[in-house]
Amino acid sequence: MRVAMIGTGYVGLVSGACFADFGHVVTCVDKDEGKIERLRRNIIPIYEPGLEELVASNARDGRLKFTVDGAEAIREADAVFIAVGTPSRRGDGHADLSYVYAAAEEIAGLIEGFTVIVTKSTVPVGTGDEIERIIRERRPDADFAVVSNPEFLREGAAIDDFKRPDRVVVGSDSERARLVMAELYRPLNLNEIPIVYTSRRTSELTKYAANAFLAMKITFINEMADLCEALGADVQQVARGIGLDNRIGGKFLHAGPGYGGSCFPKDTLALVRTATDANSPVRLIETTVAVNDARKKAMAARVIASLGGEAKNKTVGILGLTFKPNTDDMRDAPSLDIVPELVNAGAKVQAFDPEGMKEAQKQLSGIDYCDGPYQAVTGADVVVILTEWDQFRALDLDRIKLLMNAPVMVDLRNVYDPGAMAARGFDYRGIGRPQAH
Repeated sequence: MRVAMIGTGYVGLVSGACFADFGHVVTCVDKDEGKIERLRRNIIPIYEPGLEELVASNARDGRLKFTVDGAEAIREADAVFIAVGTPSRRGDGHADLSYVYAAAEEIAGLIEGFTVIVTKSTVPVGTGDEIERIIRERRPDADFAVVSNPEFLREGAAIDDFKRPDRVVVGSDSERARLVMAELYRPLNLNEIPIVYTSRRTSELTKYAANAFLAMKITFINEMADLCEALGADVQQVARGIGLDNRIGGKFLHAGPGYGGSCFPKDTLALVRTATDANSPVRLIETTVAVNDARKKAMAARVIASLGGEAKNKTVGILGLTFKPNTDDMRDAPSLDIVPELVNAGAKVQAFDPEGMKEAQKQLSGIDYCDGPYQAVTGADVVVILTEWDQFRALDLDRIKLLMNAPVMVDLRNVYDPGAMAARGFDYRGIGRPQAH
């Protein structure tokens, strides 16, 4: 089948490359000429394991193309995907749908024959109705259907999530559109992946509900971590004890500095605003948002406490800046709250991240960026693990101890064992676990 993918951001690029790898002919469209030119030269704008190779192989085989002029691709497409950004709108937290509606306007003037227009972007309930209205108003003669097909991709594991998903959700009342979507995802049939067919509005809400529930699960275990610290319990054992219950599950029960990234912060906020407008408030999600925001801000205080309550003229080594490992994404990363607080408190901050340095430099100033983890801890009065990159899991701790001014570690991801760290002579402080002496 022929696919036009409008938008070459994280979702559009991964989805386009994976559809091409399924055997479809995909054209990715973007207004950014520089970005398109770089993609043609296989310069990938994001870090995602395996994506560079996937794009290169499918471009080489002629199934994946990039262009700034999507007219031909849209006219020939069986399905046109809208995969543009929907950031939080400044001031009110609603999703900014201007890029989505602009794409709908462009698509309306170009489609020929029966075309399925698929919303891949995360959008509030009712957005598909508005897309349909825009296209119908401009092209009363057009033969088309608007479908909701939300993405459930984890950064760092997106290709595997696309090719081996837990489920695919398709929102449409059009049988013709459902048949097109079934053909697009037919390669998944071999693995018997469930395709959940719903109404369009149900599909749109499913995406928000999924992300809100996961964000709430993270926030729950973070609050349990605080309670564990107060009561002398171990949050990791609590998480294992409840996660083995099949009704709960162990995923997203890892205590830390709070969630961030491109999805959870904006999607929980958008759901709260949508629910408020519908006069059906979602109190649990409102609390999740508030607790998570406060948690990220409070993490700097933990670091300062490890310095005896005074950060002025102290050196803090930061390991990890991105919101999670295996990505260069800095959007709403906890580091964006923690590092400025440390700088404002008078600390000298020196940081290293395996992939996120370039993006971090755009948002975090007044700190020293280092070439590796050992440079970041040299002369430090405390080292802070902010992101659980694999290379931080097996550091040469004896070397780190020698390089630091004082052997103090604040491990906001619980990478290391408190007892083992104490035995090595570290003043080690994790999250939700008793401090070993």
